[in-house]
Amino acid sequence: MKNFLSVICLVFCVGVSFGQNYEKVVFNNEPGDGYYLAIAPESTEISGVLVLLPGFGQTAESIFPETKIHNVAYLHGILTIAVAGGRKLYADEEVMTKLNATLEHVKERYNLSRDQFVIGGFSAGGTISLRYAEYCYERPQEASIQPKGVFSVDSPVDLFNIWDYFQREIKKNYSEAGVGEANFVSEIMLREIGHPVKNKATYDKLTPFNADLDEPGNERFLKDVSVRVYHDIDVIWLLQNRRRSLFDSNALAASELINRLLLAGNEKAEFVPAKQPGFRSAGFRHPHSWSIVDEVELVLWVSKNLRE
Repeated sequence: MKNFLSVICLVFCVGVSFGQNYEKVVFNNEPGDGYYLAIAPESTEISGVLVLLPGFGQTAESIFPETKIHNVAYLHGILTIAVAGGRKLYADEEVMTKLNATLEHVKERYNLSRDQFVIGGFSAGGTISLRYAEYCYERPQEASIQPKGVFSVDSPVDLFNIWDYFQREIKKNYSEAGVGEANFVSEIMLREIGHPVKNKATYDKLTPFNADLDEPGNERFLKDVSVRVYHDIDVIWLLQNRRRSLFDSNALAASELINRLLLAGNEKAEFVPAKQPGFRSAGFRHPHSWSIVDEVELVLWVSKNLRE
């Protein structure tokens, strides 16, 4: 019955999406960056806010062709906010400042309280979302919100781990796309935050999770928060198309993050495997896609957390 309702809801969402537009809200004078996109429900009473972040270097606008999360949220009286993190894999001071300013503006514009938010994102956007949510509970006096939940969509949750993966990808030299990404992002990381061996303290501060730690790391700030990580664990696709094993997937570290949270007593921490293979809006198969998320089920999870 639940699957049937999901299908009906998504069919209806397709129908309403063409008449449903986002509003671009500019809130400061920084060229090209000081804005967010908002899709507000027709009801004057907003039940809460779903904040979505795109992947590395992607615009806020890039989210909407790839998923119908915002359509389902609209039908449930939830305001969707899309904001880009820029060419960032991590929530550094620049990203934290931007998110705080954005969400402060959202609170004031829509007359909302700081506990009416759930945040999540795709790829680097999920990495940033996790660390930002941790920061909100680590330093509540500085943060603009206290999110009720946080989720990531095939995101690298461990910066030490993703650095090591980049170096393996470069050495392997098989996938042109993978090697290009690894070189490009590694160079940015070296320039901005240095090498993880020489700058461990910086990486410890920025990473949502460090699997090599014996004691709890930044994930300890999520011990009472609903957490989800979504992954399409298609090892056959990875092996055939990228010559990668599960050892090279984002799912490996993410599963350990959830395990640590469960061991710490957080029964609201979940690893969510994709119900269907990931596809990009252009029509090609790719496990690293927004589409691995069941939109209806996610929004029901968001609604539940907003009510608690």
